[in-house]
Amino acid sequence: MRIITSFVPEPDKAVSEMARVVRPGGTVAAYVWDYADGMQMMRHFWDAAGALDPSARELDEGRRFPLCKPEPLTNLFYTSGLEKIEVRAIYVPTVFHDFDDYWSPFLRGQVPAPGYAMSLDQERRAALRERIRVSLPTDSEGRHQLIARAWAVRGVR
Repeated sequence: MRIITSFVPEPDKAVSEMARVVRPGGTVAAYVWDYADGMQMMRHFWDAAGALDPSARELDEGRRFPLCKPEPLTNLFYTSGLEKIEVRAIYVPTVFHDFDDYWSPFLRGQVPAPGYAMSLDQERRAALRERIRVSLPTDSEGRHQLIARAWAVRGVR
């Protein structure tokens, strides 16, 4: 189960229920994307957006989802009565062939980042695009090789 507060409004209740229904000795596991530090695609976007528009920082999933870090996940599982709790990072390479490959998901107008990008007038969206473009790490072939990190957590009842 993916536990992100935007999808599960009360993660403590969700994990407690999973812990309740799993057999004794059974494992409860979940993962969350690390929006604060590990989703480089999103981090570049929100850092640029926040630099151009300080009010955009309030939409940043890294700030809005404090559960997306090892310590809060550990605490969540512990307070749900689970033991032998382990949190591990999962690294997913995300390679964008060029800047348009990176930028195009932000033009779909859903979820916070694309919704924010599409709410901007053309001039402000172009300024955001350019700020990201010049700061995004680029290899000699014009690709943007980024990492997406998730935190996997498991505990035993």
